[in-house]
Amino acid sequence: MKYLWKRYLQASLILRVTIALVLGVLVGLVGGEWVATWLGPVGDLLLRLLTFLIVPIVLFTLMVGVNQSREGSAGRVGGKVFFYYLGSSALAIMVGLSVATLFSPGSGMTLNDSASFSVPESPGVVDALLNIVPRNIVTAFAELNMLGIIFTALVFGIALLKLRQSEQQHALGEQLYQVIEGLNEVTLKVMAGVLHFVPIGVFAIVAKTVSQQGMATLVSLGDMVMVLYIALGVQLLIYCLIMMLFGVKLRTFFREARTPMATAFATQSSAGTLPLTINAAQRMGIPKSIYGFSLPLGATLNMDGAAIRIAISAVFAANVIGAPLDFMSMAQIVLIGTLVTVGTAGVPGAGIIMIATVFAQVGLPIETVALLTAIDALVGMGATALNVTGDLVGSSVINRSEGNDLSEAPPETDSPAVNKQA
Repeated sequence: MKYLWKRYLQASLILRVTIALVLGVLVGLVGGEWVATWLGPVGDLLLRLLTFLIVPIVLFTLMVGVNQSREGSAGRVGGKVFFYYLGSSALAIMVGLSVATLFSPGSGMTLNDSASFSVPESPGVVDALLNIVPRNIVTAFAELNMLGIIFTALVFGIALLKLRQSEQQHALGEQLYQVIEGLNEVTLKVMAGVLHFVPIGVFAIVAKTVSQQGMATLVSLGDMVMVLYIALGVQLLIYCLIMMLFGVKLRTFFREARTPMATAFATQSSAGTLPLTINAAQRMGIPKSIYGFSLPLGATLNMDGAAIRIAISAVFAANVIGAPLDFMSMAQIVLIGTLVTVGTAGVPGAGIIMIATVFAQVGLPIETVALLTAIDALVGMGATALNVTGDLVGSSVINRSEGNDLSEAPPETDSPAVNKQA
């Protein structure tokens, strides 16, 4: 037993996750109710561990990242990150609308009058912007208000940077920075331990999902699922073209990105996968001054997979009621969908909330959302994987735009447990 555990720890993380995915599918298909009953808590434990790390990782990584930025570069990098994510989300929605218009999912289907779905109340744009500033820091941390946590980390990180640059309080600033940097390293040590549990949790989550969804759901709404994954593939190709344009080595990128991609696929949580995404960025050689800002922000703002899902769901709903979308309706979906994806929680089930909100705004039947909930897990997996991929693509491209290389630079952490995950 000790020998097997040692071999397990020595194997690469992506190999362990891949085996876990395959075994999870097999166990889910042949298993019954016992799969969800017995393996469900194991998967929930992984999600709890990953969620447990979100606050310290975002807070300390972002504060350290801001303080490692060259003077005057933090604002420039922040502007690049924001505009890249905004443009990427808009592009993703246009890709989704184009692919869905080409394949017309939902054509020939009829709406079941008994289907119903209650639309959650969505805050307006002004309220969403105001919510960036939390009323209470503790509440923001407790509720995992990602934008609030990011705002807090940025404000205190910039204040610490100013303190370190002042002549009178330079020594105090350096002492505080050493404490924050130490807490960040401790968080990375904890993360290294959690990474060993990831394959076990992924196996449990996939087995539970497959046992509950089965093949019947996939077949009944197969066209919708197929079109969505085609659109995700098109967006991935666009990512590759963008990275090639900026000189990012695709082999290096996907070698390190495949583990967070696979984990996001299984867990359906962009925020929960953040520890692994940061680990991948470290191994790519992206400076902490860039990934420390871009990845926590991307886990909240950059939802390319969710944007594609919104677009395809809108075309699907319009085809079900026999009223294909015109150009103005598509333009409205691009605008509203881009805004809705900003600040939406990167957790399982958030995609359905976004779809319902967009449908309510553009006048599409909310009843069709009830149909889409049946395949929520199946489409959520692919959409979340693309969300995480988009975050890493953005970080890599911005890193290159700053004149840095993304090749064989060593990870910034010296944790053995982290370094052996390649």
